[in-house]
Amino acid sequence: MLEIKKFGAIDIGSNAIRLLISNVVVKEGQEPQFKKSSLVRVPIRLGADAFVSGIISEENTIRMIDAIEAFKLLMKVHHVERYKACATSAMREAKNGVELVEKIFKETGVQIHIIGGKEEAAIISSTDLNELIEGDSSYLYVDVGGGSTEFTVFSGGKIITSKSFKMGTVRLLNNKKAVNKEIFANVEKWVKKNTNGLKNLSLIGSGGNINKLFKMSGRTEGKPISFIYLNAQYEFLKQMSYQERISELSLNPDRADVIIPATKIYLSSMKWSGARKIYVPKIGLSDGIIKSLYYNKL
Repeated sequence: MLEIKKFGAIDIGSNAIRLLISNVVVKEGQEPQFKKSSLVRVPIRLGADAFVSGIISEENTIRMIDAIEAFKLLMKVHHVERYKACATSAMREAKNGVELVEKIFKETGVQIHIIGGKEEAAIISSTDLNELIEGDSSYLYVDVGGGSTEFTVFSGGKIITSKSFKMGTVRLLNNKKAVNKEIFANVEKWVKKNTNGLKNLSLIGSGGNINKLFKMSGRTEGKPISFIYLNAQYEFLKQMSYQERISELSLNPDRADVIIPATKIYLSSMKWSGARKIYVPKIGLSDGIIKSLYYNKL
């Protein structure tokens, strides 16, 4: 007997808002299959408000309400049976974040849940990471977002430790250099301490920027990117202007600037942990929300 369920996940990030609709194919006696049906991304940069002025602007509030209303209609026509909307660091830090949640609920009927960094990391790690992680190997999982980066250390097939840092791409673009230097120093200390002694460690990267970098590499799915390649790509991207990255590399305007700090985070994480390669399984918070909904963890 075959059963198909439809779930929706709304991920309200610091750089963009996403709606993922997935089919969960359930066949008796087999593990459920999670297949992406639709992914819509709207570039509303909430982090540019929250990390600079401390509040989400009226303009972006209206854009958010319109986006959530559109997502609600899309889920309706897709016959989504259950969904969850989660907001991360930008909404977490905005002084009017809670007020905005109430306003959106009143306008659209969609309840947004503002989640903490640890909860965000836990939801993401509930995805298909287990299929990638080999029991006798060690990994540093790095999820780079617009407002924060979540780090999780895996060894022996188990989570050793995890931590969320305020080191996101949009935040780094808006911070002063001295502030960014201090943040990188703190993260370096944590990564070195928690990966010390772990041999043959590899990175696992998630987030829109590493997905784009992987696509640009032309690598076969499942094959890692080397440190040497990523470093060369970083130097290449830095030499180009913002306009050139849009016109010559066909990057979206809201990707063309954040891809630089994102690549720096992944490269730095590889240096600090001694990793020579990074796997890119194309997973994120929205995938974790879908899986958690199916298993009734949310």
